[in-house]
Amino acid sequence: MSYVVVARYRTQEGEENTVLALLATMAAASREEPGNLAYRVHQDTEDPRAILLYEEYVGEADFTAHRATPHFQEIVLGKVLPLLDSRDLLRCAPRPEVRA
Repeated sequence: MSYVVVARYRTQEGEENTVLALLATMAAASREEPGNLAYRVHQDTEDPRAILLYEEYVGEADFTAHRATPHFQEIVLGKVLPLLDSRDLLRCAPRPEVRA
């Protein structure tokens, strides 16, 4: 059972390309983490300032470890967050009683 995080970002006007470039670097580094199963960056087709991240980890502890990495601290906290108007996180665990 994996642990999923969905982050919704709204960039400041004109900062979407800068944020996407930073997230490309972030995604590459995050995919190398031992507990990371997926790190995907999506951009809204109608509103380029709306960005969605889909992150999947083996477990919640792996996500916690991810947030402590130097690349998260430097890129997300240090560079991306100051370029956002808003940020929402949805942390999800699978529901075993509901199967596909």
